[in-house]
Amino acid sequence: MSVVLASTSASRRAMLNAAGVAHDAVAARVDERAVKDAMLADNAAPRDIADALAELKAVKISRERPGALVLGGDSVVALGDGRLLDKPLDRADAATHLRMMSGARHDLISAAVIALDGVPIWRHVDVARMHVRMLSDAFIERYLDLEWPAIAGCVGCYRVEGPGVQLFHRIEGSQFTVMGMPLLPVLDFLRIRGALPS
Repeated sequence: MSVVLASTSASRRAMLNAAGVAHDAVAARVDERAVKDAMLADNAAPRDIADALAELKAVKISRERPGALVLGGDSVVALGDGRLLDKPLDRADAATHLRMMSGARHDLISAAVIALDGVPIWRHVDVARMHVRMLSDAFIERYLDLEWPAIAGCVGCYRVEGPGVQLFHRIEGSQFTVMGMPLLPVLDFLRIRGALPS
């Protein structure tokens, strides 16, 4: 059974490649902002928003790829005060996000949904607790000199597998979740469905 990733996220592709999962990657091209705004207006929980966006991507591509297991994923960053961060609009916005996270804990919620023939058949949501150390303005500028624009598509403005790890003094949870997908549960389900050898 073929596997399709409903995303062209470099991080999610790298995880699947490193795990030896043969797959195609197709951009879902959904209006994430509109869905997120509508759900926030209804006071949806951050984990429900991540789950809904992952499902939207998986189902959309699954309708175009009958017979394939289509994996959709999404990650949400929730600050301690309940605000959600979006992907930064530009470098200045990234610096603002980093200052907001400095010296505080935030939750990074990663959801994965697998759909078959347009119907979601499996889902998993995982949370990593991210403890950011105090960041000086000088550090933030040096960090962005290194990482911008590579982190433009990262909701938390970091790649923990690279220099972004320097933002933290503690991380509670799976590194895969931090990188954008609860990989181990995904692999378990793919084995159950026969898409990977058991």
